[in-house]
Order: sequence, then C-alpha cells, then structure tokens
Amino acid sequence: MSTVYLAIARSYRPTFETAYQELRKVLQEHNFGLFSFVDEYLFSPGRERLMMETAEAEIASCSLFIAEGSKKAIGVGIETGMAKSRNIPIIYIRQRGTPFSTTLEGCAQISLVYDDPADLTEKIRVLLQSFVPHSPRLRPA
Repeated sequence: MSTVYLAIARSYRPTFETAYQELRKVLQEHNFGLFSFVDEYLFSPGRERLMMETAEAEIASCSLFIAEGSKKAIGVGIETGMAKSRNIPIIYIRQRGTPFSTTLEGCAQISLVYDDPADLTEKIRVLLQSFVPHSPRLRPA
C-alpha cells in the first residue's frame, strides 16, 4: 500500500476531522494509506532538529503529498517544499472561502477548492482514477 502524506496545521486538524475520515476512506479505495504528521508526532521544545529530520523521512517515504491550506501554517509550507524537492506529486487543497496560498499553489501540480467533506472526497476520488504512483505527474481527470 502506498502512503499519502497530509500536511495540515496542527491547530486546524480538529476542524478537519470529518473530511479526514472521508479522505481516509476514499484513499483506501485506491490502495493508499493516509499519514498525518501532526497525528503521529509531538515534539517537545529543544527537539526541533529531530522533528524536521523525522518529517523529511516521512515525506521521503510517501507516494503522494496533500497540502491542506485552509489555515496557513509555516510547517505546511516547509513540508510542501520538502515534497517538491523530492519530486513527489503535490495536491493543494483548501476549503472555499479560505485564504489562497501562492506558495502552495506554486508547488502543487493540482489545486482543489472544496465546499465540504463530501465535495473534497468526490474530487479526490476522480483525481485518483488518473494517478500513477511514483510518477511526478498528476493528470486532471
């Protein structure tokens, strides 16, 4: 099973829970596991270097990268840059009505604006039908 890395602001993660669960289901339908760094790790002060090394290793092991940009976060931008430097396909998502990120847009192959979790799920489902793992190219469906 390939892994999809979800970069998301820790402070936004609880708000995204319903969408997260729906996204997990649709990814499983396409033989992807969903990984979220903020769900798996919490580093104490003084461990910042280890945190970034760990994030870089997790990103290196994924086949697809999703940057959730509905709430701006420096960490999401850094993680997206790491994925871009490794030629990992990047999808930038944000909920309609939230601020646009020129940085995430500039790194992503695909950008999706969604209305609600069901809309996001359907857009990802359609996109995944044309996704080829380990390819830096995403083709819009």
